[in-house]
This record gives sequence, C-alpha cells and structure tokens, in this order.
Amino acid sequence: MKPRLAFVLSGGGGRGALQVGALRALFEAGIFPEMLVGTSIGAANAAFIALHGMSLGSVDRLVEVWHSAAQSDLLPANYFWLTLRALFRWPATDTTSHLRDFLVTNGLRPDLRFEDLTCPLYVVAADLNSGQRVVFGDDPGYSVLEGVLASTALPPWVAPLEREGRWLMDGGAVSNLPLEAAMERGAQQIIALDLSDWRDIPLETQGFGPFLGKLMTTVEMRHTELELALVQSQEVEVRHVLLRAVQPVPLQEFRFSLDLIEQGYEIACRQVQHWQIEYPEPWWKRLARVTQERIRRL
Repeated sequence: MKPRLAFVLSGGGGRGALQVGALRALFEAGIFPEMLVGTSIGAANAAFIALHGMSLGSVDRLVEVWHSAAQSDLLPANYFWLTLRALFRWPATDTTSHLRDFLVTNGLRPDLRFEDLTCPLYVVAADLNSGQRVVFGDDPGYSVLEGVLASTALPPWVAPLEREGRWLMDGGAVSNLPLEAAMERGAQQIIALDLSDWRDIPLETQGFGPFLGKLMTTVEMRHTELELALVQSQEVEVRHVLLRAVQPVPLQEFRFSLDLIEQGYEIACRQVQHWQIEYPEPWWKRLARVTQERIRRL
C-alpha cells in the first residue's frame, strides 16, 4: 500500500535547465520518485536521470549535458527562416539530425530500451493524424531515443516524425505537464516541475510569430489547469512547483543554462522547506501512514 511518487517534468525548451536545479534540491532532501514522466525537454531530462539513476552524481552529469547544450545551438535562433522552410516543405534534416546526434552522444543510444532504464519512464508526444496523446514507455522493448525524439519534435526547429502511420510531434501540443499520464500509470503523489511562463513573449509584441507563441502558451496553460483538476479530483496529491526564472527565457535560448540551474535549485529548496514546515513528517510518508490506518479500521 506504499503510495507511488512520480516526478512529472513539463516541456519548456531552454528553460529545462531549471528542472536540473530542482532535481538536485529534491535529491538532496532525500525525495526520490518511483517513476518519471516527461514532455519535450522534460522527457529528455527525465530520460537522462532514468538512464543514470537517482543520485546527485546523475544530476552532476546532467549539468554537464546542459553546459554542452548551451554551446551546441540545439534550437537555432533563425526562427523566421526555419518557419518559411517548414511552410514550403523544404527539408529540415540538419536540425533534426543535430538533436538526434546530441542525444546519442549523451547516452541515449539507438539500442537503449525502456526496460534497460533504472526506473519506469514515460514520455509524451502528440499524434497529428489522430489528434491524440501518445505515451512511450508502456512497451518496455521500445526505443528510448525514438520516444524522446518524438516528444521533442517541435516545429519549426524539428519536423514531426512519421512512425507506423502516426505523425508525431512535441507532446506540449496535447499535454505539456503530463499529470494525467502519471496518474494512469499508478502515481498517487506527484511532484510537478512546471516550466510554463506566459512572460516568454511580452504582451505588447505583435506579428504572426508572437501570435502563434502566445496561442500555444494559452493552450498549454489551459491543458495544465484541466489536468491538475482531473488528477486532484481522483485524490492524487500534487505538489506543483512552478519554475519561473527571474527574467523570461525563450524556448530556443540555451545560453543561460548554468544560471537557470542555480535558480531552479533555489526555487525547489524554498518549496522543500515549505513542505517540511507544513508537514514535519514527509508528506508522502504521512499519507502512507494515514492510508494504512484507514485500512486497519475497515
């Protein structure tokens, strides 16, 4: 009857460095999940931790990955040109191949399967053909690399992937903070590391590109509100950690990774301290004890 704790990591591009600092704070506090669920950059962070294990050493290695990402131009800044190329269906294999090579170089080998990981991992993508959410990880023999590539396929930088009749793209289109996927796979408590930030595009900014950005942010935040309400209605306890940098960071911006890691660490440390004041006994242990007491009274 032990409650099952999940870490749920949202999408957010370059803001994903905030999650690295938050993971360090949680691990230092002795808080370790029994499953990891992620979308987009959250899927990539979760996959790295699931590969290397729940330890501060794994976080140190993930910091090195982010330092490398800051120098690799993973999502090029020429947003307008990439958008034009996508509209005219010119191939964008260079960016896609660059991301794939980066993931492989940092441990997500093509032969790595979900069953090879140190803990259960689930990553979320969107199927544009069916309009449905796709969750990778239920099939233990599926490729982790393919799941993460589908979850991070964010146009115009990375084209959607065609796989077995599905047209797969970034999971943020349907579930940027995949709480429902975690609940469906047995999570009874969730710590949600949410990167959503409506400040990404200033309110006064005009033009078609900013309009699309604001539209996607609106959809993602509404999805998050609905999933929070859904899982809480099923008596799943959610600790929602909103990871917002001091200054807004665009999705494609990876240059500030090391500073964001520090900011994420500080935000999560404050959250952990608040939880300890609210519940002198760790909240997941307290819930387990209360649940066992209720069962004994039945």
